[in-house]
Amino acid sequence: MPTTGKDVAVPHARSGRPVRITDVAALAGVSIGTASKALNDTGQLRDETRARVKDAAEKLGFVGDARARALSSGRTYTVGMITTDSFGRFTMPVLLGAEDALSAGEVMVLVCDTRDDHVREAHYLRSLVARGVDGIIVTGRSADARPPIDVPVPVPVVYALTPSTAASDVSVTLDDAGGAAAAASHLVALGRRRVAVVTGPTGARSAVSRAEGARVALGDRMVGEPMHGEWSERWGRQVVDLLDQGPGVGAGAAAGGAVDAVLCGNDQIARGVCDRLRETGRSVPGDVAVTGYDDWDVVALASRPPLTTVDMRLDELGRIAGRALLELVAGGHPASVSVTPSLVVRESTLGA
Repeated sequence: MPTTGKDVAVPHARSGRPVRITDVAALAGVSIGTASKALNDTGQLRDETRARVKDAAEKLGFVGDARARALSSGRTYTVGMITTDSFGRFTMPVLLGAEDALSAGEVMVLVCDTRDDHVREAHYLRSLVARGVDGIIVTGRSADARPPIDVPVPVPVVYALTPSTAASDVSVTLDDAGGAAAAASHLVALGRRRVAVVTGPTGARSAVSRAEGARVALGDRMVGEPMHGEWSERWGRQVVDLLDQGPGVGAGAAAGGAVDAVLCGNDQIARGVCDRLRETGRSVPGDVAVTGYDDWDVVALASRPPLTTVDMRLDELGRIAGRALLELVAGGHPASVSVTPSLVVRESTLGA
């Protein structure tokens, strides 16, 4: 019969010998089998019993044997993350979000940077499979679709930010058109009537999606066609000079043909636009309102003035990807989803 847990002398992790599951069971007043089920979240136990066992384990400093747990469950409680984002600008938020979801299942993440090298990617995939990972999250620095990863044996896979070209794969993507539409609607609500749309290269899916989302929301308030170039501050500065040669910027809607807002495809472009406008004697947002995209704080907050921009919510994207992977591992069938970004309003559109 299990003990009641009262007046039971049990060791602590600091006492010199390892705390065993028998100690946890004794303190919680349950059988060893019940303690094992509670700690491994298996079996049909009352919530209060499971909580009492886990509380006892925490008090004693009990650390389970990961090898035994893996043998009993057929899992290693590790997942791999394959990324092409060496800098970490996009991968780190996705990773933090994924860890939030995966840590609930006590899963550890192994990050592998492929550096856009197919040979390196194949090596990492072989290594992850050899380690018996429960699943793999594939991500990167681009929203452009990629071919499915080539794994030597079937393993659950979720694609985060960078979708798979295979419709049957689970991909968690970003609604870039919706994010740009939110920025455009904000400018319309402020009464801006002639808006230039400036974004990245035509070969980038995110640049095209953001331009199209802005076009739909702006309607006849968009000046000309979207202007495509580099994802850089240099391109933002060049754009101001190009607009000066065309419809002009900075005199407000009252001047008829003047551009009174610039909607940018990323924060770097927007910062370049703000810098060049200031250099040529025009104020932001007094003469021209400017919006960015990404909410990369090292750029958006350092801009003069700080940028109204679009938060891609990459951490939430990572959390959804992590939950989807856990569902796949458990034998479920999660659907591909798209995360809607959110607008962050700062001084570049509303002033100080």
